[in-house]
Amino acid sequence: MYGKAPQGEYTAEEKMNWLKLAAKFSADGDLKGMRACAQEVDKLVEGDIDAVAVNAEAALYSGSIDEAEALARQVLRVHPRHPRARMVQAGLAALEFRLKDEIPLLADLIEELSLKAEILGEDDPAYSIYRQMLKRARGWLADALYLGGEPKGAAHELLMSSRLAKEPAEAAELYSKYLFMRNYRYLSAREGKERAERYNDMLSTGEYKHESALRTEHRKLRIGYISPDFREHAVAYFLTPLLRHFDGERFMVFCYATGRSDKVTDRLRSRRVTWRDLRSRSPRTSARLVNEDKIDILVDLSGHSQDNALPVMAYRPAPVQISGIGYTNTTGLHTVDYFLSDEVCIPKGDTAAESGFTERILRLPHSHLCYAPEDIRTMPESGGEAPVRRNGYVTFGSFNNFAKVTDEILLLWRGILESVRDSRIVIKSKICSIDDGKDFLKKRLSLLNFDLSRVELRPYSPDYLEQYRDIDIALDTAPYNGGLTTCEALYMGVPVISMRGRTHGARFGASILINAGLRELVVENDINYVRRAVQLAESPKLIEAYHAGLRTNMKRSPLMDAKSYMRALGDAYMKVWKDFCEQPRPNK
Repeated sequence: MYGKAPQGEYTAEEKMNWLKLAAKFSADGDLKGMRACAQEVDKLVEGDIDAVAVNAEAALYSGSIDEAEALARQVLRVHPRHPRARMVQAGLAALEFRLKDEIPLLADLIEELSLKAEILGEDDPAYSIYRQMLKRARGWLADALYLGGEPKGAAHELLMSSRLAKEPAEAAELYSKYLFMRNYRYLSAREGKERAERYNDMLSTGEYKHESALRTEHRKLRIGYISPDFREHAVAYFLTPLLRHFDGERFMVFCYATGRSDKVTDRLRSRRVTWRDLRSRSPRTSARLVNEDKIDILVDLSGHSQDNALPVMAYRPAPVQISGIGYTNTTGLHTVDYFLSDEVCIPKGDTAAESGFTERILRLPHSHLCYAPEDIRTMPESGGEAPVRRNGYVTFGSFNNFAKVTDEILLLWRGILESVRDSRIVIKSKICSIDDGKDFLKKRLSLLNFDLSRVELRPYSPDYLEQYRDIDIALDTAPYNGGLTTCEALYMGVPVISMRGRTHGARFGASILINAGLRELVVENDINYVRRAVQLAESPKLIEAYHAGLRTNMKRSPLMDAKSYMRALGDAYMKVWKDFCEQPRPNK
């Protein structure tokens, strides 16, 4: 460490080296290292404003909010445009969900940092500091925009952040988040596939060749399921059939959990399944462990969702690999052989929809997933009185993630409200849990000429299922349909109107409804979406019938028939294994 130099006897290079090191420690999450760097800068020049800013940032990340705020103000009094202090301001706004402050702060900071980095060039000592800050600012802005219901802007920030990442693994992770975010708005099948394939090119891994794989068609197969979501998560509601209802004569099942565990994990664990905890394991190590288990078919259940397992799949630890259930689009990985779908989401012969996938489509005859809520949590009773009877007017509702709600869908909802006298709509989502979020939403609705007196904004709450008792008819989103949300609405006795689109993800709702025996609630275009909702709203007796009988009928449907579902899935596994056995062996 350097001792304190007399005033003026240090070089700018010494200070810059400490600040660069502080930026590295910031990226690594080493707060003690950041504090130590700030101390060394202060030794060079007592009270140095950059040292104070570094301490403000470290205080922010450690949760010392008052200290972070005081230090940032101290810096900004001297240097009102100090980038690091403004970053701290934005971080403080994010912690308090002050989107109105955070979003413009970050947008302004990103513009300035981008210009500075461009002017300086990569050879300048300060370039790496600005680059690291810029990447973080774009990541924060992506989170803020997503929370504010603007996924298109969030996707752009994630893409730009990916380009700023130095390490290939980090760049790939950010690009994967970008691909996930792109699902919220329409993207053609061809363009979606092209963008996903770029992810494959970002993962430079060596693949297992499986020359010695036992290519015997008629034997017990070893099936592996890999996911970060064997826990309290939307995907968990579709996992218990995979772990409890498989044919033990034909299959052995292994679970590879890459995420945290909780009470839902305990419910999912079964004595019939071999459980492997891969938390904190690198993708390379995880792939080796899967390969050592001699898995025949590895099934990825997360796709490009948060903390996904695709970096493991890139090593091809199993000779046959499938993705599905937890994601609605192509992975883009050439090591994933099949994508699990069904005859509704991608009908046989639909070459346009198929063209959006790098994988071959593995179709199940009915639903490609099986809803099993009671295995995950105690579900409230359904079948009560339809709200229209006690209210005297129809209440529509959407409990979907509001990022899925496009302006086009909002205009359809407005048309429905205008066509159904005295009707109301309840929008329940996390965006309604914060004041700035509600303000953003009200402004957006006002710009679309909504009568806000007929719109109720409800925050997220643990009793959200019980609140379906306030809803007569649920309205699905498009092009990104609801999945678990649609299943939950139906299970609580609420009919859902869904529009069938042109891609797997845009037909998710149609598949759920058709397999639940509710084909009449699926429409093909905007006009019929409004028309069907209005027709149902004008039939209180039909609404009552749905509320009274939906759960019973749903339990008898293919959507919840775990045994039939697992027979079909097991047959699909045997088919793809047979195809693998008939392939020529790879050259050594």
